[in-house]
Amino acid sequence: MNKVYLAAPFFSEHQDQRIQAVKKALEQNSTIDNHNIFLPQEHQFEDEKFGSRAWQQYVFASDMRQVHRADLLIAILDYKLEDGNNESDSGTMFEIGAAFEDNTPIAIVQFDSEKEVNLMIAQSLTAYFDASKDGLRELAEYDFNNLKSKPTHRKVF
Repeated sequence: MNKVYLAAPFFSEHQDQRIQAVKKALEQNSTIDNHNIFLPQEHQFEDEKFGSRAWQQYVFASDMRQVHRADLLIAILDYKLEDGNNESDSGTMFEIGAAFEDNTPIAIVQFDSEKEVNLMIAQSLTAYFDASKDGLRELAEYDFNNLKSKPTHRKVF
């Protein structure tokens, strides 16, 4: 069973809805350890003032530790999809880079039906899931034990 780090922006209700949809698909996947899906927003070190230096240090160290402990990283590329400015979240991109450098397999989920994929992301991923189509069903069925290559069919820039 694979432990997952679920990287995604979590600053709005729409973003949280996407996270919950991906988490639900992962929980249905028999190759995922349902009890080991790490959601960074659930580990925000509330003992310290939000944004303080101590808070920043704790959250960064905790998130990086969990990225390195995970068997795979699942990342949602969509950030401000509802605002029409759907550039990827910089924190999520950093987590993808950290996982890649650690040789952790990366699966990408994208809800935006039209957004292109950056070549650095397209070349670092193991599997791509287009949630604007059947991507969530495919995510629930994908064999994370065998990690068959599943590239994006989106335009890459």
